[in-house]
Amino acid sequence: MSIQVSPSPIPNSNTVRLISMLDRDDYLTGLLNQVTATKTEGWLQELRQSAANWVRHSTIPTTREEEWRFTDLSSLRKVQFNIETVNHVSLQFDILPEAANSRLVFVNGVFAPELSAVSDLPSGIVVNNLAGLSVVEQQAVQQYLAQAEGAQEVFTALNTAGITDAAVVWVKKNVVVEAPIHLVFISFAGETATISQPRCLVVAESGSQVTLVEEYANRRSAEEGVYLTNAVTEIWVGDNAQVSHTRVEWEGAEAFHIGKTAIAQARDSRYTCHAITLGAKLSRHNLEILQTGEQTQTTLNGLTIISGKQLADTHSAIALNYPHGTSEQLHKCIVGDRAHAVFNGKVFVPKPAQLTNASQLNRNLLLSSKARVDTKPQLEITADNVKCAHGATVSQLEDDEIFYLQSRGIDENDARKLLINAFAAEVINKIPVPSLREILLNTVNNLKSLTNE
Repeated sequence: MSIQVSPSPIPNSNTVRLISMLDRDDYLTGLLNQVTATKTEGWLQELRQSAANWVRHSTIPTTREEEWRFTDLSSLRKVQFNIETVNHVSLQFDILPEAANSRLVFVNGVFAPELSAVSDLPSGIVVNNLAGLSVVEQQAVQQYLAQAEGAQEVFTALNTAGITDAAVVWVKKNVVVEAPIHLVFISFAGETATISQPRCLVVAESGSQVTLVEEYANRRSAEEGVYLTNAVTEIWVGDNAQVSHTRVEWEGAEAFHIGKTAIAQARDSRYTCHAITLGAKLSRHNLEILQTGEQTQTTLNGLTIISGKQLADTHSAIALNYPHGTSEQLHKCIVGDRAHAVFNGKVFVPKPAQLTNASQLNRNLLLSSKARVDTKPQLEITADNVKCAHGATVSQLEDDEIFYLQSRGIDENDARKLLINAFAAEVINKIPVPSLREILLNTVNNLKSLTNE
């Protein structure tokens, strides 16, 4: 007999099913054995062991569970993943000029110092891998690593159970960092299907400001292979701190990507996220924001562009627990061929959160008669003095718009491409790093599959 337990106050945290040893998920146990094969010491090993104990009594979600009913992981369960050491020499990736000397690179979850560059950072900021921190810095990290709400969700716990290293960005009080911090997580298959578990911790102390670019990519020439990236990022935004966060996922065509971003916002803090999803055969991004003080500002901009038989799932939850909070969310999906996009966004406004202002909009553009989107924006409000709104739209390219452009001498294919680019640009143009904006706009412009039925 199994029982359902909600492990986290974050309402959107995926329900973890506790099971008896007789009902043990052997596939999940196999993944756990892979990621825990390498041992660590001290507090980190204790943290890993606690998470591993939770995973052993959990199962991989199925479509019978409400939070996963549109995302079938049965294809994931057919693959035997392994931890594998990789060669860094042949790797290529875009170096952002703005972050030429503020970059950390991890390959299949392993820190690559020869590809990283952190030589031009101001005092008051630490950008390093976990193993490279001083003893004092590691003691400070203990107070935050794996302490975010929702840590017992099964894929999050699996990541924690396998932590051997992590990207750490720590901005001291009142420090303003002008250059963006570029965190690059490169994953790919080796001789066999590979699992990697990138981990990222960001702490912005009170009054600080920082811009982050978090990138998940396959950058090994034209090679494709099956691999799983199970990533977790925790961001702690202190009182009156400001974090601008851009997350770009463009994994390989046969890859699986499961991502979790957990944000805790203290009083008067401002957090902005630009989440771009382009790659992977199957991807899921869980974005969870927990308000821990009043008068916070939260801005979420999302863009999903998929084609072929891709499946991309975005689940977000914003828990506004204090008065005078503001949140604004816009998530767009461009879906071509037989691809399937999923959006589930929740905003929770309990009774103490008076004078909250929250808006949420999901706009979807279907480019094929066989493309599919499942959208579910949600507001759950018990406060009585708030201003909240939500909505969703699903549309196709309008024939009269295409005809209008053709009448101005633009051929049909270019007309379709122009309309698609304009739809995507509303989100991309909000990214605060000019070189990354240009790369993404060029990428969208060159996605030929989007302009063909």
